[in-house]
Amino acid sequence: MTARKGPRDLDVLAVIALGGGIGSIARYGLSRAMPTPAGGFPWATFVTNVVGCAVLGALMYLVLEVWPPSRYRRPFLGVGICGGFTTFSTAVVESRGLLAGGHAGTAFAYLAGSLFAGLAAVAAGAALARLSGRARRPRGHEEPGPGAEPVPATGPTEGRQ
Repeated sequence: MTARKGPRDLDVLAVIALGGGIGSIARYGLSRAMPTPAGGFPWATFVTNVVGCAVLGALMYLVLEVWPPSRYRRPFLGVGICGGFTTFSTAVVESRGLLAGGHAGTAFAYLAGSLFAGLAAVAAGAALARLSGRARRPRGHEEPGPGAEPVPATGPTEGRQ
């Protein structure tokens, strides 16, 4: 059984659309600043996706572990801005174009590099946020000392965004 979407959910869709517009404009700006010559490595899309992965890794740690719950934060920042900014579908289309143009080595390097750099960027972004988040962790999120019983979190955690 699926939950029915009501008018209340339109507000979340609106913040996703707003964030998606912002992310897409940023991606367009980067692609204009870093044009790709025919048969060349698509640096703009590569940089866009790797930066987006790092931001998403950091963001998910901060949203889930540091910042207080919010109905709009994750949809706006994660789905909207990061979703509009990153473009792995463009990476696949560009790789296909490189293959069709006889640049198989560049296409393979681009796809493999995008995958591995993206995964490393997610881990690095989350690790940097974790280091940063420890210094600014809100009250109630303190780590128990050695041998101490963990204190259960207070307040609702379902639907945390």
